[in-house]
Amino acid sequence: MAQVPERLPKPNKNADPSAGAARVMLVDDHAIVRQGLRTFLDLQDDITVVGEAKDGVEALRLAQEVAPEVILMDLMMPRMDGIETVRRMKAAHPHMQIIVLTSFGEDQKVFAAIRAGATGFLLKDVSPQDLAAAIHAARRGEASLAPGIATKLLQEIAVGANPAAEEHPLTDREYAVLALIAQGRSNRQISEGLIISEKTVKTHVSNILAKLHLEDRTQAAIYALKEGLVPFA
Repeated sequence: MAQVPERLPKPNKNADPSAGAARVMLVDDHAIVRQGLRTFLDLQDDITVVGEAKDGVEALRLAQEVAPEVILMDLMMPRMDGIETVRRMKAAHPHMQIIVLTSFGEDQKVFAAIRAGATGFLLKDVSPQDLAAAIHAARRGEASLAPGIATKLLQEIAVGANPAAEEHPLTDREYAVLALIAQGRSNRQISEGLIISEKTVKTHVSNILAKLHLEDRTQAAIYALKEGLVPFA
């Protein structure tokens, strides 16, 4: 009698997509920087370093092979700099989230990285704990902005004067959601804070982006900072 094959379990539609260790790739032309990052990240049970690249050209090739969820990206690199790498990486792999690690002397490049599609912007002296938190936030598609960088970016961006935004003002609830986005809150945290469902939070976020003609949560956070909805350093 033929053996009946065991039926595979159906996938759980309610499973948390962020379950398991975050897959991270390091991109920096300085080996000592990559080594320092890996030393710390390898100690984290919920983060796995899946690859390292010394420049943008190598990063684009390696990303195809190791499929990282989050990429820590330097800006100043030979052959292909961070901005062009971010642009090409997002075009080829829009689901991959990129955190730029930079210094105060690279303000214009950081601003350009926003347009290219970077998710987060941190200084290289970021604390290990904050870096780990930023990786998990990026994995959820949430922005992480170093206060000093946010301040300098606000001097360059002018979304607050967008006439279209004035024609479509946000509701009180949308402003509340926007302020929490700028504070780095996840959808789950926003839902708990405002006592609404995560589905409703997602709807509010979509409406906010549409009304303000913004592309993502990073730009929404910058808008909130510029409008004074949350304080920044």
